[in-house]
Amino acid sequence: MKTLFLGDVVGRPGREAIKARLPQLRDELGLDFVVANGENAAHGFGITKKICEELFAAGVDVISGGNHSWDQAEILGHIDEEPRLLRPANFRAGTPGRGVGVFDTDKGHRILVVNVMGRLFMEPLDDPFQAIEKALPPGAPVESGFDFVLVDFHGEATSEKYAAGHYCDGRASLVVGTHTHVPTGDAHVLEGGTGFQCDAGMCGDYDSVIGMKKELSLERLLGRLPRPRMEPAEGQGTLCGVLVETDPKTGLADRVEPLRVGGKLRAAWPA
Repeated sequence: MKTLFLGDVVGRPGREAIKARLPQLRDELGLDFVVANGENAAHGFGITKKICEELFAAGVDVISGGNHSWDQAEILGHIDEEPRLLRPANFRAGTPGRGVGVFDTDKGHRILVVNVMGRLFMEPLDDPFQAIEKALPPGAPVESGFDFVLVDFHGEATSEKYAAGHYCDGRASLVVGTHTHVPTGDAHVLEGGTGFQCDAGMCGDYDSVIGMKKELSLERLLGRLPRPRMEPAEGQGTLCGVLVETDPKTGLADRVEPLRVGGKLRAAWPA
């Protein structure tokens, strides 16, 4: 089974990169399932129902979230109605939406997707490791009836993401980090068979400051303007993601490879 995870979708350049390239990628790579983190898809802040529909139409199967999940007020009335839209599972009880989803593909694959958010240098949510423990099966995915188990760990600290990878090793097919918008060069299979990459990067314009207009970011950092509202950069977007191929006997990773196409970054294509 081949699954593609796409990093944080930032504004129009990220959305356009997915719409332009994902349909062909699904065919060319033989993808069975695609997950994208969409918490920055609406002009850099949150996501809307319309954008969800655009991403689903382009070939995304599930959209995960993070600390910007609630930036667009309209999503509060939509997230309970759309099971393919997730938010971190460790928001406190009673928060709209869900952080864990089970999905079936047309080919009969059964996939578990878990979305959590870290606490180091982030909002003080409930313990992400307890949320993971509650959601994950005790053994390899196939032992619990899943063909693929994915954990999107939305966090700032690399140490917390690595700890999550080792915590899930042998129980998840892939643990991938999101939030920092910079793709890391550490895609590999952990000792117990879980694929890991510390951050998938972003789908957005890299001629920017993590997807936002560099001029506004500099003005803000240099103190020349009183906290100007950030806006997404508007150049060509790079599509950044992680491809995982799993063993059908276990649901664990045989290989994990970075994928980058378009825009400013050097291309990376699965071997």
